[in-house]
Amino acid sequence: MTDALPPLSGEPSFSGNLASEVAKRRTFAIISHPDAGKTTLTEKLLLYSGMLRTAGMVRGRKGSKAASSDWMALEQERGISITASAMQFNYKNSTINVLDTPGHQDFSEDTYRTLTAADSAIMVIDSVKGVETQTRKLFAVCRMRKIPVLTFMNKLDLAGQDPWSLMEEVEAVLQIKAAPLNWPIGSGKDFCGVANCKTGEITLFNKSAAGGAKIAQARTLSTEQALSEGVLPRDLAEKLAYELELLREAGNEFSREAFLKGEVTPVFFGSAMTNFGVEPFFDSFTELAPAPYARPVKLAGDIESQIDPVETPFSAFVFKVQANMNPKHRDSMAFMRVCSGVFERDLVIKHHRLGKELRLSRSHSMLGGDRNTIDQAFPGDIVGVINPGTFAIGDTVSLTGGFEFYPMPSFPSEVFAVVRPNDVSKRKAFDKGIKQLSDEGAIQVFTPLDSSSSDVYVAAVGRLQFEVLQYRLKDEYGVDARLENLPFECSAWLVGDPRTFMKSSTSLVARDAAGRCMVLFRSTWEKKYAGEKNPGHELREFA
Repeated sequence: MTDALPPLSGEPSFSGNLASEVAKRRTFAIISHPDAGKTTLTEKLLLYSGMLRTAGMVRGRKGSKAASSDWMALEQERGISITASAMQFNYKNSTINVLDTPGHQDFSEDTYRTLTAADSAIMVIDSVKGVETQTRKLFAVCRMRKIPVLTFMNKLDLAGQDPWSLMEEVEAVLQIKAAPLNWPIGSGKDFCGVANCKTGEITLFNKSAAGGAKIAQARTLSTEQALSEGVLPRDLAEKLAYELELLREAGNEFSREAFLKGEVTPVFFGSAMTNFGVEPFFDSFTELAPAPYARPVKLAGDIESQIDPVETPFSAFVFKVQANMNPKHRDSMAFMRVCSGVFERDLVIKHHRLGKELRLSRSHSMLGGDRNTIDQAFPGDIVGVINPGTFAIGDTVSLTGGFEFYPMPSFPSEVFAVVRPNDVSKRKAFDKGIKQLSDEGAIQVFTPLDSSSSDVYVAAVGRLQFEVLQYRLKDEYGVDARLENLPFECSAWLVGDPRTFMKSSTSLVARDAAGRCMVLFRSTWEKKYAGEKNPGHELREFA
């Protein structure tokens, strides 16, 4: 059952055209398997938007430039993204809100939460390796949330799979139609440009700096002109003509309507490292990707409704909490996705979970670890607000109240440990660090039902999260901590009375930080057996 939410009074003092502001916004996440080039592509978007004069190669080498979207010291040392980051800037006639997400599967829960704030996604695929495991998982989340996906086939400057094989793999593995909007000219060391599949025009590129540090020199012309000027080898021109004709006869037809429904993914080819094909992709993205649209909410009595970005007064939800992003400001930041209306600094809003009003006086936009005061924001924008323990992941805030955005998904942990400070005199700082990292969702803290110990039990999706936990306790809180791994490999949330749950001697019943019962198992077989032995209880994979 649905019941439309009427527009209400009480908007901030914005006097411009809200519909126009919404129409030019593109809020998206970039997803990929690790090392497919996701963060490099983000860096090049900053380069082409004019935010960077030169782009740094994203590597884990000592002395190399770190990615602009990676703010954590450990990210900069390793050359990987550990946490999702949010950045806003203008690209030509669009306002871009890009959510750069961790590719490593150990940090997938942060990526899943971030995807709830996106209106579309860019899926980066390594053309050498094809569709990889984490890509499949993240695409499945996009499909579940009905997020339209654009595909960028990366690393065409390396010897990899041919474009036909990549297209077939996307369709077979991800079960979505792939429709190329441009086509590569050459591959590997011969990769020199892309052709527009609709017009047949070609864009040829030349490197302007090593490692793609500068915008690539590009020229768009007809194949005939390129041949007459000798800038395109005849064998590549003949191969291109044949492949474009084959695409016209046998390729999938692209329609924006089918793309927005998640039935087809537009495919682009290029190299984020050399910048070849990058600008045509960004230009097409701003044309194809959706502007912020209506989002579902729950009214009282579980009645479903929708929040219209233009007609409904200000509303937002918290999708991320992050502590200590800037060493100068040892505080916590809550990231809100604006869903409707206008946000203005000093706005007094209703905090739905706490049932009280708050003034949002310290609001920021972020670029990496740098923060800038933000006075105004519109649907699709990401606003960071200082969080003195007030906001939690999934919180709904608005001017009007009376509804809730749907809750964030929680995923069962797979690794477990006891963590202790090496120096007991640092216990206060240790407890503060554990609390803040738990609030971020970086780890889960749980308490065994039959334990009175002061030990801290932690759980995570992947073991690398424990390494980050130790690193951040030391780097941000000055606490050396040791971990003792626990012999469990899966878990589930328990629905039912834990006192009547029949568990094996090797499993453990505990409560998480939200007070929900969970059961830890040493094997998936043990978990399945426990479900069969307890028909009056339910073991849930998601909470």
